[in-house]
Amino acid sequence: MRENRRIRMGVLAGVSALAFSVLTGAPALADGPADGLQEVEMPAGVRIVEGLAQGAGADVPSLEDEADAPAMSMAAAKAAPAANTCLGTTAAYGAKGCFQHNGDIVWAGDTQKDGMSAAVGVYTDYGRAPEVCINRLGVNTWATCDKDYRESGNVRLRVLRYDGDTGKFYQPESWSGWIPVDGKY
Repeated sequence: MRENRRIRMGVLAGVSALAFSVLTGAPALADGPADGLQEVEMPAGVRIVEGLAQGAGADVPSLEDEADAPAMSMAAAKAAPAANTCLGTTAAYGAKGCFQHNGDIVWAGDTQKDGMSAAVGVYTDYGRAPEVCINRLGVNTWATCDKDYRESGNVRLRVLRYDGDTGKFYQPESWSGWIPVDGKY
């Protein structure tokens, strides 16, 4: 009887410690900026690329928040995406990014009027040096960076904020999953 009590107390203590660590160790959701900006370290030698504005009438992704965007983008990807489909849509406070497989275009959208720029870092699974597409066009705009990635490779997006005056990157940030460059999941 005493042994059962000891086991129950041990289990209760373990569950309590686990719950406490989850509550205190889990990061907060990135709905808004923290009290102070926290600088993000970028890999050595990361190349910063200035994004370009799209011409009038260009088919651009939406900057609106979509509650079920991951489900929609996954369904679209599995159904052989159209050439202009933007895959891997990822967002953090003030920035949104995605990848268009036809033309290897990285989209960086600025969603907050806060004096900072949207930044979308692009990482590959085959060792190409990371690059960051910066949108300095202002709030509610999209900028594109036209790249050329290996068709058999995958890219991963890292969305965050960029201060052009200091050349520093800031949280909150968000990562996409791996996106096939050829658009075929």
